[in-house]
Amino acid sequence: MTNSNNVDETFFYDVKTESTIPLFEFNITNTKKRVSYHRNNDTMNYHYGPFHPMKPFRLRLTDHLVTGYGLHNIMDLYEVDLSTNQNINILENKILKFHSIEYVNFLKNINENSDQENKKYLIKNDIDDNDCPIFHGLYKYCLNYTSTTLSAVSAIEQKKSDIAINWSGGLHHAKKFKPSGFCYLNDIVIGILDLLKTHARVLYIDIDIHHGDAVQEAFYMTDRVFTISFHKFGGYFFPMTGALEETGVSKGKNYALNVPLMDGIKDFEYTQLFKSIIGPLVESFNPECIVMQCGTDSLGYDRLGTFNLTVKGHGECVKFVRSLGVPLILVGGGGYTPINVSRAWCYETGIANDVILKENLPNNLPFKKYFAPDYSLYPNLGDSILNDLNTKNFLNDTRIRILENIRTLQGAPSVRMDSEYIPSKDLQDLMMYLKKDEKEVLEYDDIYDLQKEKTEKVLERERLMQMLKEDSRADFFK
Repeated sequence: MTNSNNVDETFFYDVKTESTIPLFEFNITNTKKRVSYHRNNDTMNYHYGPFHPMKPFRLRLTDHLVTGYGLHNIMDLYEVDLSTNQNINILENKILKFHSIEYVNFLKNINENSDQENKKYLIKNDIDDNDCPIFHGLYKYCLNYTSTTLSAVSAIEQKKSDIAINWSGGLHHAKKFKPSGFCYLNDIVIGILDLLKTHARVLYIDIDIHHGDAVQEAFYMTDRVFTISFHKFGGYFFPMTGALEETGVSKGKNYALNVPLMDGIKDFEYTQLFKSIIGPLVESFNPECIVMQCGTDSLGYDRLGTFNLTVKGHGECVKFVRSLGVPLILVGGGGYTPINVSRAWCYETGIANDVILKENLPNNLPFKKYFAPDYSLYPNLGDSILNDLNTKNFLNDTRIRILENIRTLQGAPSVRMDSEYIPSKDLQDLMMYLKKDEKEVLEYDDIYDLQKEKTEKVLERERLMQMLKEDSRADFFK
């Protein structure tokens, strides 16, 4: 490894940390954060099926970029091992802290069950197997990405890392009893529950274009986890939750925030809004750890997204959160144009390590042909045909309302560390709780109605899947 004076290097330090110390040694100095990179090579080999927009292969592209730029030389690398039954038993016990045993057993036996048995469970639990198909090795796939998130959590808990990364995680739609939105096990909720054993307060930040609904639901009644999601909201855009009015209940009142946005938002408007909210929020809530879901379907030209963010704009949010100096776990999430997913997550791996990556992709990169014709880490993704519908007045009004909610917080809550938090089940359970307070029920009715409408709009989702099948680009990573 050469030093940063060599112009042939694929990356170089930001001006504020410029140094001639070799990159693999810089990790031990006081000016660098300790970064760990967690992965399970097997996770990349699974396949949701022909034409399905979720492509685990995007993780392999990400790994190739990360190693191509040499970032593996300046991080602690963790290859997660699930080879022993003891490891699997420990993992399953943690999974059952959130998911029901009936659902976990269904996933465990899904490839051995008859089609009729599986269909019966799917119908009983209103599961859309177009979004969440049954494929070979499904349960192992779930264990892989969940255990990798827990590996990142462990690195933070044991103070081995300041920043821990798992790009295979971030599946924020999985519910207690069922899969949803391409997600089967909710590694984020499972990971945060583990963090709460050693951390009084955890902040969850979500920049996926889809609302982080299941994470919000799980922690909707506690003040120990603050959830905030920046996402598209309106019409029948999945999951049709995440309104400004959703702010938590009981002890969790005002400990959930949502930033609903419209089509076409660009880098400047998004990052300014993000910083103006996250800064005061961190100051008020004073989290001991931050978990950040970095879904890349908020990038321009995503196959399922409608924003106009670029790789650098998306990464600017990660850079800002890193600058806050709070222990940080970065996980993946959505993202359905694999080459742009990998670009963003590689760039954000560089941000975690406080290095700037050169625009031209490394020459020794496998699958480099997929990045033609520009072979750039920073393609122009902000010039799509989607108009920005987020007016200045709309964004300003949204900011004011959210900052007002933050001001209602009575400082960082003090908590008893000897009590275990039991996550909420889902919106139906929350509604049962809310019936004790008629006023709050009225405030929540609109959200619940949206949830009920989801089952009436299955045809809309099927239409989208059919469009993907007819899209020639869907053949790219079958």
